[in-house]
Amino acid sequence: MGLPIRYFYEGTQFRLPNPLKTKRWLLKAARQEGKEIGNLNYIFCSDRYLLRLNIAHLNHRTLTDIITFQYHTEGEDIEGDVFISIPRVRENARKYRCSFTDELHRVMAHGLLHLMGYGDKKPGEKEYMRKKEEACLSLR
Repeated sequence: MGLPIRYFYEGTQFRLPNPLKTKRWLLKAARQEGKEIGNLNYIFCSDRYLLRLNIAHLNHRTLTDIITFQYHTEGEDIEGDVFISIPRVRENARKYRCSFTDELHRVMAHGLLHLMGYGDKKPGEKEYMRKKEEACLSLR
């Protein structure tokens, strides 16, 4: 059951608690949307590591909490890499006054939703993405 989702770590001491439970939750979230996960990697990393990716691939020189790379086309099983900055997640958890775990799961769901085709840049998309995140979080 754990094969389609893998976890990696770059420049961080963080280790995901309950990795199998988290995999089951992500698979359930994808299936709720009528999708299957083919190959999904979550890479938990430092700000420095993610900033280098942001500069190299998106030409953005700012810190961010997540970058998602999609490798599948519409109609195929989900394949992609989701890079998550653990320091940004910690800071956002303080900023939004929620637990680190809740914020981490929100960001993980956010990346999965991007891979399912949901955006958050156009008017109305951000609010819809939040609703979809909440729906994913309710499945934990």
